[in-house]
Amino acid sequence: MGSQAQSIRWPNPPLADSVFKMFDMHGKVVIITGGSGGIGYQVARGLAEAGADIALWYNSSSEAIQLAATIAKEFGVRAKAYKCAVQKFDEVQAATDAVVKDFGGLNVMIANAGIPSKAGGLDDRLEDWQRVVDIDFSGAYYCARVAGEIFRKQGFGNLIFTASMSGHAANVPQEQACYNACKAGVIHLAKSLAVEWAGFARVNSVSPGYIDTPISGDCPFEMKEAWYSLTPLRRDADPRELKGVYLYLASDASTYTTGSDVVVDGGYTCR
Repeated sequence: MGSQAQSIRWPNPPLADSVFKMFDMHGKVVIITGGSGGIGYQVARGLAEAGADIALWYNSSSEAIQLAATIAKEFGVRAKAYKCAVQKFDEVQAATDAVVKDFGGLNVMIANAGIPSKAGGLDDRLEDWQRVVDIDFSGAYYCARVAGEIFRKQGFGNLIFTASMSGHAANVPQEQACYNACKAGVIHLAKSLAVEWAGFARVNSVSPGYIDTPISGDCPFEMKEAWYSLTPLRRDADPRELKGVYLYLASDASTYTTGSDVVVDGGYTCR
């Protein structure tokens, strides 16, 4: 019985003694969807600063190509922008194939692209509901599906979803049932895939709170004041405050972390 139990124990990964080397991303290729937006671009910069080569995916940004060039110039890494609508599986497959061809492989997929809901469950137009589901949930799964096939074949990989504190709490005063439900689904999808992929890849999610990005830029002043009153830190976050958690999850500093959701919300969901 002892020898049988011993036989199912997997070996520990090789680890550096230096914590700085654990966070070193040199030689790793990272796809970041929604990479031209507030969170995605700052995460891209953080991983590039640590040495990663960056594939910046965008849907409609007019600046994405220049942003990738800026990353390459500032951090001395390879960086390139790719246009991809994540809600279309064929585009996700094609863009991923292009990245692998251009960079020579894939180590980390960060499924970050997403859009907000603009109405509650009864008032949401059906076409708007479907669009949020297609991008925020199905799009995240498509990225996972395509990357997962690569990870399983090569025997290693790392998937990180951008979820939301809205997957843990129903935000007020805004009503956004579809967005909340999709992000809750992403969190559980991450946990489910972490178990299924344990033999070849790690899967985690990050749940940001209110972040100072264009996605919340058109919200009324009164709504933002309500947010701040419900957040113990009484502010929203600079997107640069998320770089560290994504670097941790993407790097060898987190080799025993899988199936986790890291909440970075200023204390909102602690209440």
